[in-house]
Parts: sequence; structure tokens; C-alpha cells
Amino acid sequence: MTDRSAPESAATPSPSPFPPPAGARAHRLSTARGEFAAVDMPVAPCVVQRGVALLVPGYTGSKEDFALLHAPLAERGYRTVAVDGRGQNESGGPADDESAYGQSELARDVLAQAAALGEPVHLLGHSLGGQLCRAAALLDHTPFRSFTLMSSGPAQISVSQEQRVKLLRDALAVMTMAEVWDVMQTVGPPEEVGGPARGPVSPEQLRQRWLNTRPAQLLATGRQLCAEPDRVAELAALPLPFHVLSGAHDDTWPVPLLDDMAVRLHARRTVVEGAEHSPNADQPAATARALADFWDSVPGVSG
Repeated sequence: MTDRSAPESAATPSPSPFPPPAGARAHRLSTARGEFAAVDMPVAPCVVQRGVALLVPGYTGSKEDFALLHAPLAERGYRTVAVDGRGQNESGGPADDESAYGQSELARDVLAQAAALGEPVHLLGHSLGGQLCRAAALLDHTPFRSFTLMSSGPAQISVSQEQRVKLLRDALAVMTMAEVWDVMQTVGPPEEVGGPARGPVSPEQLRQRWLNTRPAQLLATGRQLCAEPDRVAELAALPLPFHVLSGAHDDTWPVPLLDDMAVRLHARRTVVEGAEHSPNADQPAATARALADFWDSVPGVSG
């Protein structure tokens, strides 16, 4: 039986305007909760696979945010699978039903994605994705070997970012997605409300990704970002290795707050110099190296 909360099928243009990196495969990941658009990079030839990583994007983001990480992680022996979450870019989802994007719904999507990969995975969530992954791990940590929170903080976003998200929500209430995009170009790039606007994605792709994203997803997850409670103590009680990775500067969650969260989680802490809220786009080589080094340190399947 199909889960009634599963993402709706979305027609993907052929060829897709979002081609995968060289060596990777774009496909639809079939799960117990529906299909999700994914980019799947196998390990490099003649390299022994050391593990599988599930990469979950943040607010206004998509699987393309991780494009520059795939190749260096494949060279280190890690298969990487980046997904569009429900209502993001090329994954389906209702345009107007915010209840479909409740945190528990999206967390269960993450669990289903991990289960579909067939083995315990190294979980990575960027920004909002980190909080969704946290909710997933608190429901069931057994599908995960480790958990990396990338530029993702302990609770609600900073006051300045909360104001930007609220402005976006107000705009979405009275404008079309295309109209909101045009306004954003005059007041600041999309990363000002949590999504990366740098890296391998072209301006045309950024606009198309925005238009593909379901308004209800942005409204529901924006509210989550502005109201998320501190659940670090709950997370720290899980038998998982943790990694807190960020740039050296972050407006969404101040770096000292991320430092403190890492202490509370007894986590490995990585600060990527020369990077801001999206180290995966700002400094991909250093970010990939830090991720692989952490994953190499994980001895086995967490139980």
C-alpha cells in the first residue's frame, strides 16, 4: 500500500536541467514513502568502498548543493547519495498542504531514504537538513553509522535570519514564486534565507530550482527554523559518533553556538577556514577531507 503522505510524482524534464556531476547517476530513489530525486556517486574505480553517506540539503536547497563533494569523497571510498527532500526541486510534494511538511513527516522521509540504501549510512544534514536528520535519529538511530551536522545549530535560527525567513513567508502569502524570486534578486541572494547561491549551480538553475520548490514546503519548514527547540541533550544520549562541521563564519547560527553544541554532543568539531554557511560550496576540498577523515574514524555499525 502506498503511504498517503508520500511525495507526489513529479514530472522531470528530459534531459534534466540539473545534470549530475561526472561519474554520478541521477535517478529516483524508491522508498517506502515514495520516490525522491537523487544523485548517486559510486566509489572511484579500484577503490574499496568504505561506506555510504546520505546527504540531506537545507532550506531553499537541493541535492545540487553537494555537487562538489561527490568526487573527492568517492576517491576516499565513500558512495554518496544526495537527495531532494519532499517538495524540494525535483522531488514531488503538494504545493499548498503545509501538513505534508511537518518535521515528523520529513524525518520519516529521511529514515525511509536511509532504509532504501540497504545498509547503515553516514548521515549528513546541512542547515535545516541537520535538524530534520536530528529528528530522524531521535525517532530511530539504527539506520545510521554516524551523524554530521553541517552548519546546523542546536535550536532556532538567529534573530536576523528569523526576520529574513518571516519576510519570505510574508511574500509567499501574496506573491507567486516567480514574483518572490524577482524581489529576492533586489534584496539579496538566496543564501540570506539559508540556501547556498554559490558553487556549481548556474543562475538559471538557481531560478529553476526555486520555481520547482513547493511553496508549502518553504512555509512549513520556515516556521520550523524559527521555532525549533534545543534537543541537543536528547541527541547526545544516542550511541552515535557525532561531527559538527561549519565555516569560520555563519549568520544563521553563530560559530560559538556551534562550538558549544559540539562540546555538548562530545562531537568531533571542524571549522573550515574561508567558508561561511555552505562549506560544501565555499571550500569543498577541505570539507570533503574533513568528512572522510571523520567517517574513517568510525569503527563499525552503530547499534
